[in-house]
Amino acid sequence: MSIDKQSDIAANIQIGPTSVGMVRIYIEAEGIELPLDFDPEEAEEIAEELRAAAAAARTLATSGPKGKKR
Repeated sequence: MSIDKQSDIAANIQIGPTSVGMVRIYIEAEGIELPLDFDPEEAEEIAEELRAAAAAARTLATSGPKGKKR
């Protein structure tokens, strides 16, 4: 599946610190439990990527494909 393909899969996500100083992203969907642990620096990099993706998505939502105004 590519990152730009729509999906009907629903999932829950939880994010928080672990007792050993890691940041856990916990994903649960249709019988799958996926704990992903990151050191704080990696978590900050992921947060920056999320912010950049949100900004890009916001621009696409207001401009439409190829920069055309809706």
